[in-house]
Amino acid sequence: MMVKSLKFRHSILSDSAEQINILKKFDESSFESYVKKSGFEKFLSRKIEIFQINMGKMCNQTCKHCHVDAGPDRKEIMTKETMMQCLEALENSDIQTVDLTGGAPEMNPDFKWFVEEIKKLNRHIIVRCNLTIILANPKFHYLPKFFSENRIEVVSSLPYYQKSNTDRQRGDGVFESSIKALKLLNESGYGKENSGLILNLVYNPTGAFLPANQSSLEKDFKTELFSKHGIVFNNLFTITNMPISRFLEYLLDSGNFEYYMEKLISSFNPSSVPNVMCRNTISIGWDGYLYDCDFNQMLDIKVNHSSPDHIKDFNTESLNSREIMTGNHCFGCTAGTGSSCGGAVV
Repeated sequence: MMVKSLKFRHSILSDSAEQINILKKFDESSFESYVKKSGFEKFLSRKIEIFQINMGKMCNQTCKHCHVDAGPDRKEIMTKETMMQCLEALENSDIQTVDLTGGAPEMNPDFKWFVEEIKKLNRHIIVRCNLTIILANPKFHYLPKFFSENRIEVVSSLPYYQKSNTDRQRGDGVFESSIKALKLLNESGYGKENSGLILNLVYNPTGAFLPANQSSLEKDFKTELFSKHGIVFNNLFTITNMPISRFLEYLLDSGNFEYYMEKLISSFNPSSVPNVMCRNTISIGWDGYLYDCDFNQMLDIKVNHSSPDHIKDFNTESLNSREIMTGNHCFGCTAGTGSSCGGAVV
């Protein structure tokens, strides 16, 4: 039976304030105090280098760990008007990388138009593709060719190189569908040496533990996927599961919440703090509101009140020096070798 979103089920965890209250259980070990011990009296952003846009919460999958609470039953999508405000902000800035995410960003009816408009601004585009969307419906079969023609960097989740682990986290049949989609991307040149078409995979643990060493896992993934399926890719990113949304539900239901939080806190690595993604990224919600990162977005923690908090009021100078909003979920980005949308940070 397909998992439904927290919002569809009217779960108490669909309320971001309730999630924050649960996370505050660990106030005696607040993230802010750990950051100060790392030498940051004020935790400030650096120059924005990545413009990350959530194009909507609609998705063809309902993954058990999803921090977005995305799924087929979510109807929130970015409007063309908000996309035009994003384009205006980009045009008036020197931000070079645009990172499109969701849900499944390709399900937004204006996805193709938006990508083409961003390309006119000569920006590098990353699309976070869940792979199965390529095969979900004939109307998405155009994606591999479209991606390659526009020289888009593709970042795709694949929880493991074995069927059981992948399907347990993302749903029955996802591994097989993902392998087929990866082969189609390879046929379009992705992951091939000297093609310039970048295909990166993302690994999330399937349980209440931190990811293993990124470089070692990458070697294992490359060996297994090539030997068994003939698949090649560029890099593997390891991302720590954040204790929010549906992964928080799993932690609470399985009795692992306190254990996992204590693990994140005890694994805090001060060397990761300078490199976490909120320091060079701005996250734009499907409704145009601004956040320090994708995780803050899902907890409805907008940028610091002294900075403009909506894309229509975008001000690069102000946002480049904003104070970053933090909470105890942030331990997920600083545990071990650190975690970001681009993998380990240390």
